[in-house]
Amino acid sequence: MDTSLETIGQQATAAAYVLGQADTAIKNQALLAMADALLTHQDAILQANANDMAKAAENQVRQVMLDRLLLTEARITAMADGLRQVATLPDPIGEVVAGWRTPNNLDVKQVRVPLGVIGMIYEARPNVTVDAAALTLKAGNAVVLRGGKEAIETNIALSDTLRQALVQVGLPKDSVQLLHDTSHETANALMQLTAYLDVLIPRGSANFIKMVLKTATVPVIETGAGNCHIYVAEDAAIPEAIAIIINAKTQRPSVCNAMEKLVVNQAIAPTLLPQLAQALAPYNVTLKGDAQACEILPDIELATEADWGTEYNDLILAIKVVSDIDAAITHINRYNTKHSEAIITNNYQYSQQFTKQIDAAVVYVNASTRFTDGFEFGFGAEIGISTQKLHARGPMGLPALTSTKYIVNGDGQIRA
Repeated sequence: MDTSLETIGQQATAAAYVLGQADTAIKNQALLAMADALLTHQDAILQANANDMAKAAENQVRQVMLDRLLLTEARITAMADGLRQVATLPDPIGEVVAGWRTPNNLDVKQVRVPLGVIGMIYEARPNVTVDAAALTLKAGNAVVLRGGKEAIETNIALSDTLRQALVQVGLPKDSVQLLHDTSHETANALMQLTAYLDVLIPRGSANFIKMVLKTATVPVIETGAGNCHIYVAEDAAIPEAIAIIINAKTQRPSVCNAMEKLVVNQAIAPTLLPQLAQALAPYNVTLKGDAQACEILPDIELATEADWGTEYNDLILAIKVVSDIDAAITHINRYNTKHSEAIITNNYQYSQQFTKQIDAAVVYVNASTRFTDGFEFGFGAEIGISTQKLHARGPMGLPALTSTKYIVNGDGQIRA
C-alpha cells in the first residue's frame, strides 16, 4: 500500500463512494467475514501483540497502559462478537429522519447519509482498530486509522486481516486503511488532511485530545477524557455503595469510564470510608483525600488542588467530603470532564436533582460508571465517547457516524 497521505486520501474517497452505495446485505456480509477472519488469523494477531507487549515492557510502559495494549484469545473473541453484533443492528443509511409537505406541495424528506471519510487517531488500544472499522463500514464510511507506535505490529495484523475480508466479499480493501508511519509529523499531516477527511475522531488521554484539538484543521469530534465521580448520599446503602465503587475503580482502572473521584456526604463518611478503605486494600488502591477525609482516614495522603482535575488511569482514588447534594453537584461540575457521573442514593428527589443538574454525557443512579460503553448500551461497538454537545454526545454508535441530506420532490414549483 502506498503510504503517502495524498494517495491514502484518494483511496479512501473512492472507497467511501462505493460504500455509500452499498446495500445493507453486503455490508453485513463484510462484517461477518471480518469477524471470522479475526478468529482464523488469531495466532498471527497474538504474536504481533506479543511483540508489541515486549517492546512496551522494555520501554517501561505503565502496567495499566499495558492492559490497554494486551490482546488475549478472549479479547479477540469479544472483538469478533462486536463485529457480529454490529451486523445485526439496523442500517442507519437511508433512514427518513423527518418528512413533511410544504404549503406549495413540495415533499421534503430528511434522510441519513454517510459522513464520508473518517479519520481515527488513537493511542495504544488495538480494539479501537476493529471497533472503528466495524462501525464506519456499517454506516457507509471509509476510515483512515492512525494508532499509537506501541501497538503498531498489532494494528498492522488487525487491519491486514480486516482488509482481506473486505476483498473476499467484493468491497474495496481501502475502506479500511492504517497509517504504518506513527511519527508525529505524519499524525499532524493527517489532522490537516481537509481535502479528504470529513471528520477526525481522537481517542486517548486528556493531553492527547487537547493536542489534537489544537493541531487539527479537519473538524474534530472530541472524545473523552474521563475524570468520573461517584457521589454517595447520606441515605445510601453502604454495602451497595462499596460494591459499585470497587467495580467502578478497580475492574479496569486504565479506561475512561473508570471512577477517579469519590464524593461523600459528611453524614455517612465516618461510617462508609473506613469500611471502603478496608474493602479496597486487596486491590492496592492508593487513597487521597481532603482534610475531612484525612481526619477519618489518617493514613491517606492529603489531596492537592491538582488532584481534583486529574484523570489518573491508575489505581488511585481521591475522596472529597461535602455537606450536601448541592455541594456535591457544584464540586463535580467544576472538575468533571463531562463524561460519566453517578449518584448512590435511595432518595428519589436526590436522584432527580442529580440527573438534571450534572453536566455530563451519561449520568447514573445506583450503578457503576463502567457501563458507559457502546457494547453495553447495545450499539455493538463504539467509535468513541463524545464529551462535547454538537453532533453527538456519549457513546457514539451508528447514527453518530451519519449526516443528513434533504430530498425535495416537486411537480414544477417555482419560487415567486
